[in-house]
Amino acid sequence: MYRKLFEKTGWYVILFFSGALTTRAQAQLLISGQLRDRAEYRDGTGTLLPLTSTPSIFISQRARLSLDYQSTHLRFHTSVQDVRVWGQDASSIDNADGTKFQVYEAWAELVLSNRKDSAFKKSFTNYLGIRIGRQELVYDDGRLLGNLDWLQQARHHDAAVLRWKPGAWQVDLGGAFNQNSDAWNYNGTYYTPANVLPYVKDSKGNLTTTPAGFIPLVNAAGLSSPTGSPAEVASPSTNGQYQDYKALQFLYVAHPIGEARLSYLLVADQFGKYSNDSVRNIVGTDTGYVYGKHFNHAGVNARYTTGLYLTAPFGSAWQLIAGAYYQGGKDRDGLTMQAYMTTLSLTYKPTAFSFTAGWDVLSGNNAYSTSTDNHRFDPLYGSPHGVHGAMDYFYAGTGSPTGGLSDAYFKIKYTATRLTTGLDYRYFSLAGSQKDTKGKSVDKYLGSELDWITSYNLAPSVNITLGLCTMAATPSMAYAKAITPGTARLNAYWSYLQVNITPDLFKK
Repeated sequence: MYRKLFEKTGWYVILFFSGALTTRAQAQLLISGQLRDRAEYRDGTGTLLPLTSTPSIFISQRARLSLDYQSTHLRFHTSVQDVRVWGQDASSIDNADGTKFQVYEAWAELVLSNRKDSAFKKSFTNYLGIRIGRQELVYDDGRLLGNLDWLQQARHHDAAVLRWKPGAWQVDLGGAFNQNSDAWNYNGTYYTPANVLPYVKDSKGNLTTTPAGFIPLVNAAGLSSPTGSPAEVASPSTNGQYQDYKALQFLYVAHPIGEARLSYLLVADQFGKYSNDSVRNIVGTDTGYVYGKHFNHAGVNARYTTGLYLTAPFGSAWQLIAGAYYQGGKDRDGLTMQAYMTTLSLTYKPTAFSFTAGWDVLSGNNAYSTSTDNHRFDPLYGSPHGVHGAMDYFYAGTGSPTGGLSDAYFKIKYTATRLTTGLDYRYFSLAGSQKDTKGKSVDKYLGSELDWITSYNLAPSVNITLGLCTMAATPSMAYAKAITPGTARLNAYWSYLQVNITPDLFKK
């Protein structure tokens, strides 16, 4: 498929831009590719597994083709990718079969001022440009706005960003507005913030189309139920988990202070309001119902997140990183938010070895509090993999503890010309007090994780990575993951082998 795609479109693109290069001496064109295959052994990744479960083994793959064009007044980038699991399709598929082929990025940046380019006779500022289209948003360490590159499908936004660099400052101002359709009969701006399956079983087990604007609720038996969980998508959770915003605005400002760098981030995101609703479905003599969240209300629930991030090297071998963020406004469900997150780490790197000690705290709800506000910090749309352990138990695809998280860690890392290897230890505990099913206090200690990850550059464009990780959980982890105590194994294991190939296919 990739060969045909390249043959049909690639050479036309090359010829077009090559012609443009003859008229613009400073224009550049680069076509690059990526093939990333990752074999995984999962025996408790992300969450504890039932006592009777068995490990899973699979190989996933990302194939990406990217084009970058740059001239005096224009930067253009587009990338297409195919993401799938080996064997997900038969060796010969039908034309009606689906695909995971998508346009991952497609943006253009209009350059309005650039003092580094002599083609601009007069530039009133160091740099000013506006980037429009599907793009990654990555700032600081990526924990709040990141590209989530660990997932094969990664993360992008359909947005417009004004990028301004006056002197040593960096100022980025961006915004996005989401809509489900541009159909002629689509009225209003109601937005269903999820990729919902087109069909669902009603309360009687009859298959029916998913009602418009619905995120269906389904019980353990797969039937629609008012007390069930959202079908095929997670409930409004953390880190943008399967749940998109209606609109988003952000401001990022950064400036060096000597050798240090201080940045400020403000993110405002809004979510469509919904009501719990049901739709009747009659099949023969059966009268069933589809229950769900119906996003058909005017207005939005508006949330904001704001804070500072500092990177400060001192001496020849030390580096301090500190950050603090506050979250207020209304969450996705309309509850008042009062939440916070702090991060602090100190790294000592005298030679090829580095040693890091750190502590992250994300606030949560206290089971003994009478407050009706939501104190559970949501780390927005970042790159959570590895931030709180490589096994992704927290603030990733498997959600986060209601009581928040305290994550103390120590890392040892060795870096050579081609080889990088590191061993991380993490001590997890709840930030807020929780109760068990009998109303007794839950021990705050959740468990410890040990991650050993080694990466080797086999060639300039070929990298091989091996990861071996284990989690030693306590019974409190079951409560944090909403698992019935005594039904899950407390020891978990995960390993992976990844090959990442990133060649430059054409450069002019």
